[in-house]
Amino acid sequence: MPLYLVFTPIGNLEDITLRALRVLREADLIAAEDTRHTGKLLAHYDIQRPLISLHEHNEAARIPDLLARLDAGERIALVSDAGAPAISDPGYQLVRAAIEAGHQPIPIPGPSALLAALVASGLPTDRFLFLGFPPRKAKLRGDWLAELRDEPGVLIFYESPRRLPALLADVAQTLGPNRPVVVARELTKLHESFWRGRAEEAARAFAEPPKGEIVVLVGGVREQAEEQTITPEVEEALAGLLAGGMGVNQAARLLAEITGLPRRELYQRALAL
Repeated sequence: MPLYLVFTPIGNLEDITLRALRVLREADLIAAEDTRHTGKLLAHYDIQRPLISLHEHNEAARIPDLLARLDAGERIALVSDAGAPAISDPGYQLVRAAIEAGHQPIPIPGPSALLAALVASGLPTDRFLFLGFPPRKAKLRGDWLAELRDEPGVLIFYESPRRLPALLADVAQTLGPNRPVVVARELTKLHESFWRGRAEEAARAFAEPPKGEIVVLVGGVREQAEEQTITPEVEEALAGLLAGGMGVNQAARLLAEITGLPRRELYQRALAL
């Protein structure tokens, strides 16, 4: 029998799909990261099925029994506390073992925090890299971020509120203060919010840990180049050059050489001034 990988709500219980509800109702066994958490979801939809725990500390030990149940024809549904099983959650080992034993995992798509954050971030969605939780130790985290410095796609992290200030400070220092950053908090819940700005601003805005579940998105290196904008200081310098009698072309070219900003952008701003 197949192993069903059931996506569950990341906050709002109404986000579960009709197919997911049917699969859970028909399952012979539901393997859950936290039976208490999943029990609330099942109770909300009046689903009464056998439930066992499968988390990072017991996944390997559970696999033989679960494979035997699949061999016997039982329908097993794997769920995590929220979103997709095996994405920064238990399940990968079981999925691999099921495949090797000849069973076909069947995804039951639904809510995903990383995709919900990405599509509402305002950052490009054509290329992104999901990285789960960053290393906890500062030195390892800095080295880890350094390896991502040239990645062109959007970087997506999960992080705890307590460690968010340190992560954002490291992003500003290692990836650059002008990288676009989005901090998505409490997705689909009552206090859902999106903070958008640049890395150095994010480090200041979240100097104190916030509350809730956090997804952090950082623009790739191409966004850093594309998102470079004319600051008030550069605009003031441009206006000063024009007021001093310098031509538009010359002023734009000079400031492009000094700041590294695109000459065309400076030229257009000079025309506007």
